[in-house]
Amino acid sequence: MQVDEPQQAGATPYELLGGEPVVFALVDAFYDLMDETPEYYGVRKLHPASLDGSREKLKMYLSGWLGGPNLYIEAFGHPRLRARHLPFAIGVAERDQWLACMFSAMEQVGVDEALKPRLQEAFFGTADWMRNKDD
Repeated sequence: MQVDEPQQAGATPYELLGGEPVVFALVDAFYDLMDETPEYYGVRKLHPASLDGSREKLKMYLSGWLGGPNLYIEAFGHPRLRARHLPFAIGVAERDQWLACMFSAMEQVGVDEALKPRLQEAFFGTADWMRNKDD
């Protein structure tokens, strides 16, 4: 699912968030929280020891997913998001931890209250689609 449908006067979620600086700050907050918060350990352990590569790829992916520059596609081609996540056991617990971490990051960077429900719904749809194990 993409969130790039214009909301107001042609503005994309990428633009409404504040463009690259805010999208990148959101990803940094997300991975900082994941790395430092015990409640997110289940999803953190699915990542490599260094989160640097994950940070960069999510920044690139979210840029295009939110309606900004398609940095990920330009660098790597089609994201094949679900296929890339199949090697990792993702169930309801992992989905919910990922979402809680992202929603906390959204609070931390001050995502606009009018935009927040739209992003939360889109993030939920994508995170739920990543599930590949029965709980």
